[in-house]
Amino acid sequence: MAVKIEKETIIGDILDVAPQSAPLFFAIGMHCLGCPSSRGETVEEACMVHGIDCDPFLEQLNHFLEAYEASQNEEAKD
Repeated sequence: MAVKIEKETIIGDILDVAPQSAPLFFAIGMHCLGCPSSRGETVEEACMVHGIDCDPFLEQLNHFLEAYEASQNEEAKD
C-alpha cells in the first residue's frame, strides 16, 4: 500500500519516495521542486503559498500514488 500523504508531509520526502508525483506539484505552480526551501515545505505550506485548497490536492495526490502503485504491481505480475 502506498504511503498516505498528509498535510504535514514534507515535499522533499514525497519526491524522494515518489518522484513520479512531481507533475502534480508542477500543476499547482510549484516549479522549483529542487530548491531547498520548497523541498522543506509541508504540503499544506506549499498549497497555502500557491493558493490551492489543500484537501482536494491531497486527495488527488494520494489517489495518483495509489493508482501508480497498482499499475506497477500489475506490471510486476506480467
